[in-house]
Amino acid sequence: MELKRVVVTGMGVLTPVGNDLASMWDAMKAGKSGATDITAFDSTLYKTHFACEVKGFDPTPLLDRKEARKLDRFAQFAVWTAKQALDDSGLNLEEENRERIGSIWASGMGGLTSLEEDSMAYARGDGTPRFSPFYIPKSIINMGAGHISLMFGLKGINYGVASACSSSGHAIASAFDAIRLGRADVILSGGSDADITYSGIGGFNSMHALSTRNDSPATASRPFSKSRDGFVLGEGAACLILEELEHAQRRGAKIYAELVGAGMNADAHHMTAPDPEGKGAARVMQEAMQDAGITPDQVDYINAHGTSTPLGDICELKAIQAVWGEDAYRLNISSTKSMTGHMMGATGAVEAAATIMALKEGIVPPTINHEPDDEDENIDYRLNFTFNTAQQRDLRYALSNTFGFGGQNACLLFKKW
Repeated sequence: MELKRVVVTGMGVLTPVGNDLASMWDAMKAGKSGATDITAFDSTLYKTHFACEVKGFDPTPLLDRKEARKLDRFAQFAVWTAKQALDDSGLNLEEENRERIGSIWASGMGGLTSLEEDSMAYARGDGTPRFSPFYIPKSIINMGAGHISLMFGLKGINYGVASACSSSGHAIASAFDAIRLGRADVILSGGSDADITYSGIGGFNSMHALSTRNDSPATASRPFSKSRDGFVLGEGAACLILEELEHAQRRGAKIYAELVGAGMNADAHHMTAPDPEGKGAARVMQEAMQDAGITPDQVDYINAHGTSTPLGDICELKAIQAVWGEDAYRLNISSTKSMTGHMMGATGAVEAAATIMALKEGIVPPTINHEPDDEDENIDYRLNFTFNTAQQRDLRYALSNTFGFGGQNACLLFKKW
C-alpha cells in the first residue's frame, strides 16, 4: 500500500525556558538556561539543590480548581500543551470526525507527585489505608492521553507510551505510523513529566546521574564538555499536531514541517548504560533515514540526546561518527538539554519542537555552557557542536535523538516544508 504523508500543523510547549512555543524558541535562540534552585520542596539534605522547573504554571485558566485536583501535574501539563497545539493548528473540532482524531501520549514516570503524596501520608498515619480515590487515576501513565481525549472529545486512537527518556520519541513515531497507515487523520502526540520531587531527585542522586554543581546551576548542564558531571533534571511537556497531508491541505492548514522517517530499536546491553560503542544509536539513526528513503549526506542538523553525562555523550558521538564518517564535520549538532535540562518522557517532544523550529527558521539552537579550556580528550572538537551561540543555516533534513534506560532508542527525521 502507498503510505500517507504526515505533517506537523500545530505545536504547544511548556518548558523551563518558556511556557509557550514563541517564548521557548526565543530563549533557546538566545542560549538561556532554565536551571535554578529547587522551589518544589526543601532540597537541603540532597546532593543536588537545583533543577529546571517550569515557572509560573497555573492550570486554572483551563481547569477549574476542583478539576485540577483530579489531575497529577504531568497530566495538567499534557492538557495544557494539547490546548495550545490545537489552538495553534486552527483545527475546528466541531467540523471534524472526532473518531478519526486520537492522542498517543508519553510519560517516563507518570504521576510521581501523586504517588509520593499519598504514600507519604499513609506512612505518617496510623497504618489505616486511607488513600485518595484519585490515587490510581492520577498516577498511571496513560492518563495524559486519557485526559486529552476527555477534554476535547477525541474518540480515535488513544493510549500511553512509556520508555523512559525516549518515551515521547516513541509516541510520536507511533502516531506517525498510525496516520500513514490510514488509521487516523490527526493525532495529538507528545509527552509530559513532572519528576522534580523528593523521590525523583533522590533516586537520580543515588544513581550519581545528576550534576551537583550547586554553586552554578545555570552552567551545570554542559554536554560535550570535559567537566560535565551529570544531567540536570527538568520537567515540562510538548504536544505536536500530526496530520495527514491531504487532510491538512483541504482545510488550508499552515504546515511547520513534514515528519518523513522514524527509527526505533534497542541496545540490549545494560539496564541504564548505553552501548559503549553507540551501536544502537547508530542503527536507529540509519533506520530513520532508511524509512524516509534518504541518505546521510542529506541531513544537516542533529538535535542530540546530549544529556551531559560522562558516558552518554561519548557514545552518541561515536554513533554519529560511525554513520557519517568524515561527513560528520559538515553537520550541526546541538543539545538543547543544556538549556532545558532533561525532561524525561517529555524531552523527545520538546526537542522535536525545537528541531522543527530550526528547520522552519534556518536557525540551529546552541549547546550552551562550553568553555574553550574545557575540552575532553575523548571528543573530536572538529565536530560542530553549535557551542554557546545559535547559528544560521539553511536546513533540509534534521534528526532528533532520544535514548532511554533499558537501552530503548528512538529517532525522528523531519524535513523542511
